[in-house]
Amino acid sequence: MIVADGLTKYYGLKPAIQEVSFRIEPGEIVGLLGPNGAGKTTILRILTCFMPPTQGSAKIHGLDTSTESLKVREKIGFLPENVPLYHDLRVETFLRFAGTAKGLKGKSLQKEIERVIVDCGLGEHRNRLIKHLSKGL
Repeated sequence: MIVADGLTKYYGLKPAIQEVSFRIEPGEIVGLLGPNGAGKTTILRILTCFMPPTQGSAKIHGLDTSTESLKVREKIGFLPENVPLYHDLRVETFLRFAGTAKGLKGKSLQKEIERVIVDCGLGEHRNRLIKHLSKGL
């Protein structure tokens, strides 16, 4: 569950967002829409622990994004528009790198790699270089 309660963020004296509140239930699919400068990126940065709100709070699975950011980051994934991937790595190699960075080892690492490959439909792409994949994949 994701809960935003009164999120406000100022950059200097300029408000980027003011009093944003919402609740997203598990399994619910939502979109964040708005014109340029509406605060979409600011909201996502707060939800993904890249910046704290000036006021208000955001919680992911009951964990506060400002005070429990390490625990929140263990529970979420975030894919920005410009993906910071290692384009010269193969898909499976990158997944191994990401899993190792997350603290996985041995059989649990391999099991998680296989789960991601199956869940994301990457079976036929596991040995391809990331730079040769479609962004829509």
